[in-house]
Amino acid sequence: MSSIPASQTKPGAGGRDPVPQSPLRRAGLLVAIMLVLLGALVWSLNPPQPRLTPAPLHPLPLGCPKVSRAFVPANVTSVPDPYTDPLPESVKYRVLYRLNMEACSCGCMQSVAACRVSNRDCQTSLGRAREIVMEGRVRTPSGRDDRALAGDSGH
Repeated sequence: MSSIPASQTKPGAGGRDPVPQSPLRRAGLLVAIMLVLLGALVWSLNPPQPRLTPAPLHPLPLGCPKVSRAFVPANVTSVPDPYTDPLPESVKYRVLYRLNMEACSCGCMQSVAACRVSNRDCQTSLGRAREIVMEGRVRTPSGRDDRALAGDSGH
């Protein structure tokens, strides 16, 4: 047999002898692996959640839909009701400007003209559009009131 003591033998072909891991290090690695596997299991078992919004406390009235956005003036060139085409050109442009720049008070956050085009059932925009068209018909292009010119006191 061999007469060389065991402490003087060369390490194996791999170079160094494998360093034994401490039991504490092995336990920590095992806990980390178990947590990762448990997290993956929970994630895979969790069904996708639907994105639900709560119902409004009060039912929305008929007419324009209520949306939360900032008012942006429109650029509508023709309003279906009241019809603005028979107006003189200068009056028509002034009326269309007001219809596009004034916000509808129904809560849709659109201009009166855009509300008339997108929702013809809205009575709020219809009433306000008719008022604006009547005001445009009454006023002359020079800015004076036709009733004042005719001698009508407006009563």
